[in-house]
Amino acid sequence: MLGNDGWVSATDLAEYAYCPRSLYYRRRDPDAEESVSARAGRVFHDRTLGAERRRAARGGAYWAGLLLGSGLVLAATVVLLR
Repeated sequence: MLGNDGWVSATDLAEYAYCPRSLYYRRRDPDAEESVSARAGRVFHDRTLGAERRRAARGGAYWAGLLLGSGLVLAATVVLLR
């Protein structure tokens, strides 16, 4: 889908790779007010990205908790086997 000048920008390629429909709707009517479905899609993407960022920020705590839990299970097993 070429732009008005016959070229495709890097932003257009990135938008197409992320969500082809978004580029299609923006190109079809760029001055249109955001539709209900487009707004819902944007909110969904924002929430998904926010959840991924929160998970990435807690990554160290997850591994530390997993290591601590494994250590406690191992220690309890050693104590019970004696």
